[in-house]
Amino acid sequence: MNGVVPHIVQYQGSKRILAPQILCYMPRYFERLVEPFAGMAAITIAVARQERAEKYLINDLNEPLVGVLRSAINTPSDLIGEYSKVWNEQFEYEQGSVEHFYKVRNDFNHGNQSPANMLYLLARCVKGSVRYGNNGQFNQSPDKRRNGTSPKTLKSNVDAISYYLKGRTTFMAKDYREVLEMARPGDIVYMDPPYQGVSNVRDSRYLSGVDFHDFVEAIDHLNRCNVDFLISYDGKCGDKQYGEDLPKELGLQKVLLNAGLSSQSILLGKKQVTYEALYVSRGLQQYVPRPKQKLQLSLFEQITI
Repeated sequence: MNGVVPHIVQYQGSKRILAPQILCYMPRYFERLVEPFAGMAAITIAVARQERAEKYLINDLNEPLVGVLRSAINTPSDLIGEYSKVWNEQFEYEQGSVEHFYKVRNDFNHGNQSPANMLYLLARCVKGSVRYGNNGQFNQSPDKRRNGTSPKTLKSNVDAISYYLKGRTTFMAKDYREVLEMARPGDIVYMDPPYQGVSNVRDSRYLSGVDFHDFVEAIDHLNRCNVDFLISYDGKCGDKQYGEDLPKELGLQKVLLNAGLSSQSILLGKKQVTYEALYVSRGLQQYVPRPKQKLQLSLFEQITI
Protein backbone atom coordinates (compact mmCIF):
# COMPACT_ATOMS: atom_id res chain seq x y z
CA MET A 1 0.00 0.00 0.00
CA ASN A 2 1.49 3.34 -1.06
CA GLY A 3 0.98 6.88 0.20
CA VAL A 4 1.82 8.78 3.38
CA VAL A 5 1.34 6.89 6.65
CA PRO A 6 -1.65 8.28 8.63
CA HIS A 7 -0.89 9.92 11.96
CA ILE A 8 -2.91 10.99 14.96
CA VAL A 9 -1.22 14.35 15.38
CA GLN A 10 1.96 16.15 14.33
CA TYR A 11 4.84 14.96 16.52
CA GLN A 12 8.41 16.23 16.43
CA GLY A 13 10.89 13.47 15.62
CA SER A 14 8.25 11.20 14.11
CA LYS A 15 9.52 8.72 11.52
CA ARG A 16 6.29 8.90 9.51
CA ILE A 17 7.98 10.34 6.40
CA LEU A 18 10.92 7.94 6.65
CA ALA A 19 8.68 4.91 7.30
CA PRO A 20 8.63 3.67 3.66
CA GLN A 21 12.46 3.60 3.66
CA ILE A 22 12.68 1.92 7.08
CA LEU A 23 10.19 -0.80 6.16
CA CYS A 24 12.41 -1.83 3.24
CA TYR A 25 14.72 -3.44 5.82
CA MET A 26 11.99 -5.66 7.29
CA PRO A 27 10.65 -8.98 5.96
CA ARG A 28 7.24 -9.00 4.31
CA TYR A 29 5.69 -10.82 7.28
CA PHE A 30 6.81 -11.54 10.85
CA GLU A 31 5.27 -12.37 14.21
CA ARG A 32 5.44 -9.18 16.28
CA LEU A 33 6.75 -5.63 16.06
CA VAL A 34 8.09 -4.18 19.31
CA GLU A 35 8.59 -0.40 19.69
CA PRO A 36 10.26 0.46 23.03
CA PHE A 37 10.49 4.21 22.20
CA ALA A 38 7.20 4.50 20.36
CA GLY A 39 6.42 8.22 20.52
CA MET A 40 3.32 8.41 18.31
CA ALA A 41 4.12 4.94 16.90
CA ALA A 42 4.64 5.93 13.26
CA ILE A 43 6.52 2.72 12.41
CA THR A 44 3.95 0.51 14.14
CA ILE A 45 1.20 2.21 12.14
CA ALA A 46 3.15 1.84 8.89
CA VAL A 47 3.81 -1.87 9.48
CA ALA A 48 0.18 -2.53 10.43
CA ARG A 49 -1.04 -0.63 7.37
CA GLN A 50 0.88 -3.08 5.18
CA GLU A 51 -0.28 -6.05 7.30
CA ARG A 52 3.26 -7.21 7.93
CA ALA A 53 3.00 -8.37 11.55
CA GLU A 54 0.52 -10.44 13.52
CA LYS A 55 0.91 -8.52 16.81
CA TYR A 56 2.33 -5.24 18.09
CA LEU A 57 3.85 -3.98 21.35
CA ILE A 58 3.82 -0.20 21.84
CA ASN A 59 5.87 1.20 24.72
CA ASP A 60 6.92 4.66 25.79
CA LEU A 61 8.02 5.92 29.18
CA ASN A 62 5.64 8.85 28.67
CA GLU A 63 2.47 7.23 30.03
CA PRO A 64 -0.01 9.94 28.91
CA LEU A 65 1.34 9.55 25.37
CA VAL A 66 0.70 5.82 25.53
CA GLY A 67 -2.77 6.64 26.83
CA VAL A 68 -3.51 8.59 23.64
CA LEU A 69 -2.43 5.65 21.50
CA ARG A 70 -4.41 3.14 23.57
CA SER A 71 -7.56 5.25 23.31
CA ALA A 72 -7.09 5.96 19.59
CA ILE A 73 -6.71 2.27 18.81
CA ASN A 74 -9.11 0.63 21.27
CA THR A 75 -11.85 3.27 21.75
CA PRO A 76 -11.54 5.76 18.87
CA SER A 77 -15.10 7.13 19.12
CA ASP A 78 -14.66 7.93 22.82
CA LEU A 79 -11.35 9.71 22.15
CA ILE A 80 -12.78 11.82 19.33
CA GLY A 81 -15.82 12.73 21.42
CA GLU A 82 -13.74 13.81 24.42
CA TYR A 83 -11.18 15.62 22.25
CA SER A 84 -13.98 17.49 20.45
CA LYS A 85 -15.21 18.88 23.77
CA VAL A 86 -11.74 20.12 24.74
CA TRP A 87 -11.00 21.47 21.24
CA ASN A 88 -14.30 23.36 20.95
CA GLU A 89 -13.90 24.96 24.39
CA GLN A 90 -11.09 27.16 23.05
CA PHE A 91 -13.59 29.24 21.05
CA GLU A 92 -15.57 30.10 24.20
CA TYR A 93 -12.76 32.01 25.94
CA GLU A 94 -12.89 35.79 25.85
CA GLN A 95 -9.11 36.03 25.78
CA GLY A 96 -8.90 33.48 22.96
CA SER A 97 -7.50 30.00 22.49
CA VAL A 98 -4.13 30.80 24.08
CA GLU A 99 -5.78 31.28 27.47
CA HIS A 100 -7.61 28.00 26.96
CA PHE A 101 -4.36 26.18 26.13
CA TYR A 102 -2.77 27.32 29.39
CA LYS A 103 -5.86 26.26 31.31
CA VAL A 104 -5.71 22.74 29.81
CA ARG A 105 -1.96 22.61 30.42
CA ASN A 106 -2.45 23.57 34.05
CA ASP A 107 -5.17 20.92 34.46
CA PHE A 108 -2.85 18.35 32.87
CA ASN A 109 0.05 19.24 35.16
CA HIS A 110 -2.19 18.98 38.22
CA GLY A 111 -3.43 15.48 37.53
CA ASN A 112 -5.98 15.52 34.70
CA GLN A 113 -3.77 13.70 32.20
CA SER A 114 -6.65 12.33 30.17
CA PRO A 115 -5.95 11.19 26.59
CA ALA A 116 -8.08 14.11 25.33
CA ASN A 117 -6.03 16.68 27.26
CA MET A 118 -2.73 15.14 26.18
CA LEU A 119 -3.90 15.04 22.57
CA TYR A 120 -5.07 18.67 22.64
CA LEU A 121 -1.73 19.85 24.07
CA LEU A 122 0.10 17.98 21.31
CA ALA A 123 -2.23 19.39 18.66
CA ARG A 124 -1.82 22.99 19.83
CA CYS A 125 1.77 23.21 21.06
CA VAL A 126 4.65 24.63 19.03
CA LYS A 127 5.87 22.25 16.28
CA GLY A 128 4.06 19.32 17.90
CA SER A 129 7.01 19.19 20.27
CA VAL A 130 6.63 17.77 23.77
CA ARG A 131 8.62 19.67 26.38
CA TYR A 132 8.91 18.90 30.11
CA GLY A 133 10.50 20.99 32.84
CA ASN A 134 12.80 19.74 35.58
CA ASN A 135 9.73 19.18 37.73
CA GLY A 136 8.36 16.77 35.12
CA GLN A 137 5.54 19.08 34.09
CA PHE A 138 4.53 19.81 30.50
CA ASN A 139 5.85 23.31 29.75
CA GLN A 140 5.65 23.78 25.99
CA SER A 141 3.94 26.92 24.67
CA PRO A 142 0.97 27.10 22.29
CA ASP A 143 1.34 27.75 18.59
CA LYS A 144 -0.53 31.04 18.27
CA ARG A 145 -0.95 30.69 14.50
CA ARG A 146 -3.36 27.76 14.58
CA ASN A 147 -6.06 26.10 16.64
CA GLY A 148 -4.78 22.54 16.37
CA THR A 149 -6.06 19.59 14.37
CA SER A 150 -9.83 19.70 13.96
CA PRO A 151 -11.85 16.75 15.31
CA LYS A 152 -13.14 16.03 11.80
CA THR A 153 -9.62 15.66 10.38
CA LEU A 154 -8.50 13.71 13.42
CA LYS A 155 -11.41 11.26 13.15
CA SER A 156 -10.51 9.97 9.68
CA ASN A 157 -6.91 9.22 10.72
CA VAL A 158 -7.81 7.74 14.11
CA ASP A 159 -10.47 5.47 12.59
CA ALA A 160 -7.94 4.16 10.05
CA ILE A 161 -5.28 3.54 12.69
CA SER A 162 -7.79 1.76 14.93
CA TYR A 163 -8.79 -0.46 12.01
CA TYR A 164 -5.18 -1.53 11.49
CA LEU A 165 -4.27 -2.19 15.12
CA LYS A 166 -7.31 -2.85 17.31
CA GLY A 167 -7.24 -6.25 19.03
CA ARG A 168 -3.60 -6.89 18.11
CA THR A 169 -1.73 -4.35 20.22
CA THR A 170 -0.28 -4.41 23.74
CA PHE A 171 0.48 -1.09 25.45
CA MET A 172 3.13 -0.43 28.10
CA ALA A 173 4.87 2.51 29.78
CA LYS A 174 8.06 0.90 31.05
CA ASP A 175 11.81 1.42 30.85
CA TYR A 176 12.99 0.27 27.43
CA ARG A 177 15.27 -2.35 28.98
CA GLU A 178 12.31 -4.11 30.57
CA VAL A 179 10.60 -4.23 27.19
CA LEU A 180 13.67 -5.63 25.45
CA GLU A 181 13.75 -8.44 28.00
CA MET A 182 10.36 -9.50 26.61
CA ALA A 183 11.54 -9.69 22.99
CA ARG A 184 11.84 -13.14 21.46
CA PRO A 185 13.15 -14.63 18.19
CA GLY A 186 10.52 -13.99 15.53
CA ASP A 187 9.95 -10.44 16.80
CA ILE A 188 11.39 -7.38 15.13
CA VAL A 189 12.32 -4.54 17.48
CA TYR A 190 12.36 -1.02 16.08
CA MET A 191 14.11 1.53 18.28
CA ASP A 192 14.14 5.30 17.94
CA PRO A 193 15.79 6.40 21.21
CA PRO A 194 16.71 9.96 22.16
CA TYR A 195 19.71 10.85 20.04
CA GLN A 196 23.15 11.19 21.56
CA GLY A 197 22.99 14.95 21.93
CA VAL A 198 20.39 14.38 24.65
CA SER A 199 20.93 10.76 25.67
CA ASN A 200 23.36 11.26 28.53
CA VAL A 201 21.39 13.98 30.30
CA ARG A 202 17.73 14.60 30.98
CA ASP A 203 16.37 16.65 28.09
CA SER A 204 13.15 18.66 28.00
CA ARG A 205 11.90 16.59 25.07
CA TYR A 206 11.94 13.36 27.04
CA LEU A 207 10.93 12.19 30.49
CA SER A 208 14.23 10.32 30.77
CA GLY A 209 17.57 10.17 28.97
CA VAL A 210 19.23 7.04 27.59
CA ASP A 211 22.81 6.34 28.59
CA PHE A 212 24.95 5.33 25.60
CA HIS A 213 26.70 2.44 27.36
CA ASP A 214 23.47 1.08 28.84
CA PHE A 215 21.96 1.19 25.37
CA VAL A 216 24.90 -0.72 23.88
CA GLU A 217 24.48 -3.43 26.54
CA ALA A 218 20.78 -3.70 25.71
CA ILE A 219 21.61 -4.15 22.01
CA ASP A 220 24.14 -6.83 22.86
CA HIS A 221 21.40 -8.62 24.83
CA LEU A 222 19.20 -8.70 21.71
CA ASN A 223 22.09 -10.12 19.69
CA ARG A 224 22.64 -12.89 22.23
CA CYS A 225 18.93 -13.72 22.19
CA ASN A 226 18.84 -13.83 18.36
CA VAL A 227 16.26 -11.04 18.15
CA ASP A 228 16.35 -8.93 14.99
CA PHE A 229 16.13 -5.17 15.25
CA LEU A 230 16.50 -1.80 13.53
CA ILE A 231 17.76 1.36 15.26
CA SER A 232 17.32 4.96 14.13
CA TYR A 233 20.22 6.75 15.77
CA ASP A 234 21.81 10.08 14.84
CA GLY A 235 22.94 10.91 11.32
CA LYS A 236 24.59 13.73 9.33
CA CYS A 237 23.80 17.00 7.60
CA GLY A 238 26.24 18.19 4.98
CA ASP A 239 29.72 17.49 6.33
CA LYS A 240 28.63 17.41 9.96
CA GLN A 241 28.02 14.05 11.64
CA TYR A 242 25.95 13.84 14.81
CA GLY A 243 26.88 11.40 17.51
CA GLU A 244 29.26 8.48 17.90
CA ASP A 245 28.72 5.33 15.84
CA LEU A 246 27.48 2.26 17.66
CA PRO A 247 30.38 -0.17 18.30
CA LYS A 248 31.47 -2.40 15.40
CA GLU A 249 31.57 -5.35 17.82
CA LEU A 250 27.76 -5.41 17.72
CA GLY A 251 27.92 -6.57 14.10
CA LEU A 252 25.42 -3.99 12.85
CA GLN A 253 25.31 -2.48 9.38
CA LYS A 254 24.82 1.26 9.20
CA VAL A 255 22.88 2.79 6.31
CA LEU A 256 21.94 6.42 5.77
CA LEU A 257 18.36 7.35 4.91
CA ASN A 258 17.62 10.55 3.01
CA ALA A 259 15.45 12.68 5.30
CA GLY A 260 15.25 15.60 2.86
CA LEU A 261 16.59 19.14 2.99
CA SER A 262 17.45 20.52 6.39
CA SER A 263 15.08 23.37 7.24
CA GLN A 264 17.87 25.06 9.19
CA SER A 265 20.26 24.90 6.22
CA ILE A 266 17.58 26.34 3.92
CA LEU A 267 17.26 29.35 6.23
CA LEU A 268 21.04 29.79 5.92
CA GLY A 269 20.90 29.45 2.13
CA LYS A 270 22.91 26.20 2.05
CA LYS A 271 20.23 23.64 1.09
CA GLN A 272 21.96 20.68 2.74
CA VAL A 273 20.40 17.21 2.83
CA THR A 274 19.86 15.55 6.20
CA TYR A 275 20.61 11.84 6.47
CA GLU A 276 19.40 9.77 9.40
CA ALA A 277 21.34 6.66 10.37
CA LEU A 278 19.63 3.28 10.50
CA TYR A 279 21.49 0.37 12.14
CA VAL A 280 20.50 -3.06 10.87
CA SER A 281 20.96 -6.26 12.91
CA ARG A 282 22.68 -9.30 11.41
CA GLY A 283 19.49 -11.18 10.62
CA LEU A 284 18.05 -8.27 8.64
CA GLN A 285 21.18 -7.39 6.67
CA GLN A 286 19.95 -9.55 3.79
CA TYR A 287 17.53 -6.70 3.03
CA VAL A 288 20.28 -4.08 2.70
CA PRO A 289 20.74 -3.26 -1.01
CA ARG A 290 24.09 -4.41 -2.38
CA PRO A 291 26.24 -2.10 -4.51
CA LYS A 292 25.73 -2.76 -8.19
CA GLN A 293 28.64 -4.65 -9.74
CA LYS A 294 30.08 -3.32 -12.97
CA LEU A 295 30.55 -6.05 -15.55
CA GLN A 296 33.91 -5.90 -17.30
CA LEU A 297 34.79 -7.77 -20.48
CA SER A 298 38.37 -8.64 -21.33
CA LEU A 299 39.77 -7.73 -24.70
CA PHE A 300 39.55 -11.38 -25.73
CA GLU A 301 35.89 -11.92 -24.80
CA GLN A 302 33.34 -11.80 -27.56
CA ILE A 303 29.63 -11.13 -27.25
CA THR A 304 27.46 -13.62 -29.10
CA ILE A 305 24.05 -12.36 -30.19
